[in-house]
Amino acid sequence: MATTKQTKAAKSNIKKAQKAATSKQTISHLPKKTRTALGKQAAGVAQRKRTGAASPKTRAELYEMAKERELAGRSKMGRDELARKLGVR
Repeated sequence: MATTKQTKAAKSNIKKAQKAATSKQTISHLPKKTRTALGKQAAGVAQRKRTGAASPKTRAELYEMAKERELAGRSKMGRDELARKLGVR
């Protein structure tokens, strides 16, 4: 059983953690151009998931395909570049 002092300290720590989490909204601290790019990228992923296309939907899936084909420079490529090099839509 926790003492009153321990319970009070735990509550204080929880409040501090919650306050820190709300103040560190990292996306809101990014430049507008980056936020816009992230939003467009997320919208693209969501659209691919909604359509249920048979083609790979994520960079991770494309990366695995590139790994199987031993595509050079795959770790530095983004999703779109991997898709282009693999010939996947």
